[in-house]
Amino acid sequence: MPISLEGAPTLTVATARRIALAAQGFAAARPSTPPTRRTVLKALDSTKLLQLDSVAAVVRAHYAPLFSRIGAYDRTLLDDLAWSHSARRPRQFVEYWAHEAALLPVRDWPLMRWRMEKYRNGRWAGLSAGERDSALIDDVIGVLREFGPSTAGAVERHLELDRPRSKDHWGWNYSETKVVCEQLFASGELSVAKRVGFQRYYDLTERVLPPEVAAREVDEPDAIRELVRRAAVAHGIGTETDLRDYYRLNRKQTEPAIADLLESGELRQVRVQGWDKPAYLHADARTPRRVTGAALLCPFDPLIFFRDRTERLFDFHYRIEIYTPEPKRVHGYYVFPFLLDGELVGRVDLRADRATGRLRVPGAFAEPGRDTARVAAELAGALREMADWLELDTVEVGDRGDLAAALDREVRAARALEPDTRVRA
Repeated sequence: MPISLEGAPTLTVATARRIALAAQGFAAARPSTPPTRRTVLKALDSTKLLQLDSVAAVVRAHYAPLFSRIGAYDRTLLDDLAWSHSARRPRQFVEYWAHEAALLPVRDWPLMRWRMEKYRNGRWAGLSAGERDSALIDDVIGVLREFGPSTAGAVERHLELDRPRSKDHWGWNYSETKVVCEQLFASGELSVAKRVGFQRYYDLTERVLPPEVAAREVDEPDAIRELVRRAAVAHGIGTETDLRDYYRLNRKQTEPAIADLLESGELRQVRVQGWDKPAYLHADARTPRRVTGAALLCPFDPLIFFRDRTERLFDFHYRIEIYTPEPKRVHGYYVFPFLLDGELVGRVDLRADRATGRLRVPGAFAEPGRDTARVAAELAGALREMADWLELDTVEVGDRGDLAAALDREVRAARALEPDTRVRA
């Protein structure tokens, strides 16, 4: 694994940042017409995957990255790509443990077989497959074979089980049936046919994926090399740790893959000013002269979900504070960084209050040295766009943070200019 930087070209952080933004789809113009299925697929070709998360404080995490890149779109387009299938419109994305739980292209599922094998032979929720109740495993598979896509609760009802829930997994409190379903999902025997209310409906993998995909075998070294290649395309430029993190690989896996890709010419070793590790530039990476536009980034956006990389690229220290006790939070519960003209210039704590039709902004914060007046004006527009996408009537700014007062003024000024659509007698 080459580690010497002697003779390697040197790039500035600003250049590396533009490369990374272009690779993630932020240098492309937003569509001028309502996004279509093709638009969504093109955006997903940049991210390669979408992380799934159960928090719905604003919108589920897998929907937000597309909004950041292509603007307001019909979320059922993504639902159809992941959780519906027909001969005319085949399923394009499938769930698996990629970067945590994630949606990834159906064609990439075989690249995860090595991980499935490790789950099959390893331990899940404290027990190995061999230590599980083999009769329950067979029963779960039998129910799904007979009844088709089902939640773990529905499987349990079919089996007429009344098994106590374990208290060992705080926050999840899974039943044994749910744990078995998750283990079978992790080992590749089950997949997710659909979600309803964000609940997984498990089914036999052979009925979720095309036969040629379900049957395809890929040796671990080949699979890892392909995953590192995909990570390199999604990054444009990145260190070994960056490439490793995208699909949650380890160093022993990624170093030989990077060496192979360097030898083939697909990667080129470079140095980035201020970085203490070599960086790897993909051969097809674009370097735009500038990146413009505004975007709100959810905490699980692929551009920023590796926090160390976010800090190196943007000089932006970011940590999610969902599990931090409220009195100890610095910025808030569910904070969206704000991207403006290729830089992270601020952040806002957001909450979608659907019952009252409000997009609430309990806190707003500017990064040091930024033009707060411009940041506030651009951020107000981005928040109004998000509110419209989420079908919320108003944006309401709280008083926390050094940007809150300026943002509130901009939001109020924009609201005063909106046409009065109330019906008068």
